[in-house]
Amino acid sequence: MVDMKNEPTIVIWEGCDPSVSKAIRQFEERWRPYSVSSRRYPIMRLIQEVIDPAVAAYMATLPESYRGYVPGAGPGVGCSAIIRLVGLEASVRMQRQLLRQFIKTEDRQTPRDQSFVATLESLIGLVWDCACKRPRRSALTKGVNLNAQRKHGFCELCGDLTEFAAFMATVTEEQVNSVELEDHKKLELSHQYCTRHRPKLANGEWNPAYRQAKRSLAQFDLELARLSRQCAKRSAPQAASGDSLIDSYFYHYLLDRTVQPADKAELRHQARLMVDSKLSDRKKQMLMLQCSGFNQSEIARRLGIRRQAVSKALASIPEIFHLKKRKRQG
Repeated sequence: MVDMKNEPTIVIWEGCDPSVSKAIRQFEERWRPYSVSSRRYPIMRLIQEVIDPAVAAYMATLPESYRGYVPGAGPGVGCSAIIRLVGLEASVRMQRQLLRQFIKTEDRQTPRDQSFVATLESLIGLVWDCACKRPRRSALTKGVNLNAQRKHGFCELCGDLTEFAAFMATVTEEQVNSVELEDHKKLELSHQYCTRHRPKLANGEWNPAYRQAKRSLAQFDLELARLSRQCAKRSAPQAASGDSLIDSYFYHYLLDRTVQPADKAELRHQARLMVDSKLSDRKKQMLMLQCSGFNQSEIARRLGIRRQAVSKALASIPEIFHLKKRKRQG
């Protein structure tokens, strides 16, 4: 399950090596006080203690050729050592590039290869979540008086950072001073919404974008949950919508896309775009049937509506949500 709150659950891909899966769960049970900036609880130490041994044991079961696709898989060198050397975000980019190379050149879709891909995806997600994790208690830049314990992360209505989180990023990078804090009206920074979705505009009036997004919050959460479930397990329809056509739509929609479970911002952006584009479940059914080779008259008969309604609905759907047509079965 993917947690929708600002405290993320580390996603473990279906097929991940059992020993690595167990290590990731142990890591998550212990990681609450850990962060990149903590001296008492440095997250690199936790990676070294929990993840390095599991990865080393797993790699020992694989042919030597696999080692070239995992930084830190060599004798005496752990994943944590590579992460210390290049940083968390760079490690994610490097591992994803190596994984793409493996899929293009070596992957034969054997059970071992599928497990290898799932294991690396799970580790990539773990490292990315470590990069995003905030310390429980942290000291800010000297001269900056700001409450770092306020909740900060994604906007509740989309994939952008909250105003507070975005501003805290600049504080962490020591790019602000107390004067700038006053200029930004630090006490008014929202820890729930981004600049686009903050409730009130600068002139004190209600923000139309906030009102519209707030009205559709339940639908946004629903689409995000469906996207997250499908993204975590791509091998079969997983959206759990209660309708096979809708589940198949999410399966095919993500099939040819590169978004991964760790790409939480992108998943939230996709969910918001679906809602703002009024991509209803009925439209998803139409798109899935169209993808399967049904013409508009056949779609209308299948769904029990008029053909004109199908034509009008399909014409209103942005191109990004249309699926590649596949050969019709039967």
